[in-house]
Amino acid sequence: MKKISILTLMAVVAMCLSSCVSSKKIIYFQGADSIYAQAQQIQQKYEMKLKPADQVLIKVTCDSPELLELFNSDVIMGSSSRTGSSSSYASGSMTNAYGYTVDNNGFLTLPVIGKVQVEHLTCDEAAVVIEDAIKAQNIIKDPEVTVRLLNARVTVLGAVKGPRVVTLTSERNTVLDVLSQCGDVSDQALRQKVTLFREEDGIRTMYHMDLTQADIFENPAFYVQQNDLVYVQPNKSQNVKSSAFSTFLSSAASIVGFVTSLTALIISLSKK
Repeated sequence: MKKISILTLMAVVAMCLSSCVSSKKIIYFQGADSIYAQAQQIQQKYEMKLKPADQVLIKVTCDSPELLELFNSDVIMGSSSRTGSSSSYASGSMTNAYGYTVDNNGFLTLPVIGKVQVEHLTCDEAAVVIEDAIKAQNIIKDPEVTVRLLNARVTVLGAVKGPRVVTLTSERNTVLDVLSQCGDVSDQALRQKVTLFREEDGIRTMYHMDLTQADIFENPAFYVQQNDLVYVQPNKSQNVKSSAFSTFLSSAASIVGFVTSLTALIISLSKK
């Protein structure tokens, strides 16, 4: 009886130890109280630069009669739709069919204007370049150009509740925004081991992030870029749980526990 009690106590202690997780491994932004005791200047490094294969929507607006002949005043370049139609820029129902693709050399090929170099430019910078190109062609005097990225997205894999491809609706998106779109990391995630892969100029760079530390806000990959890949590493125990051996071990442990409890009950009843 004494031996059984000791075995039972050991089993309970082992289960408790295995189920306990240090709070340091799950609490986000540790150290924020000291780092942000005083307000900190935000480094606004979130503007996305245009890259090859990006698709952009370009809107040209002008009151000059010259534009009426070439672009049909206030139209979306790349479509025959005018402002106010169901597929217009203003309606918000934009599709890739109305966009232009940046070619492998970083150029956009636009009607009348021709090729325009836009790689490494923000959307606002590209709009200025296109405006200058229109003026240089003496097409119109005072065009207003708006450029918007259409296919900005980030892929999220690993230990998150809902792995998916996240579509970016603005330029200012953080890795936290993207993870929240996936329902946050899962219970099995290693919050200290979040990896972001980024491709720039034919080079793939890897960034490491720790969600439990407040200095994540200063990480160069805190603001995501189009085509980034975010991977959240799972705890090793998750891999073990999914193995056949783990399934067998779990079943065996259940059987042993049941037999131990039954034996203890029989001995207890026999002594009464």
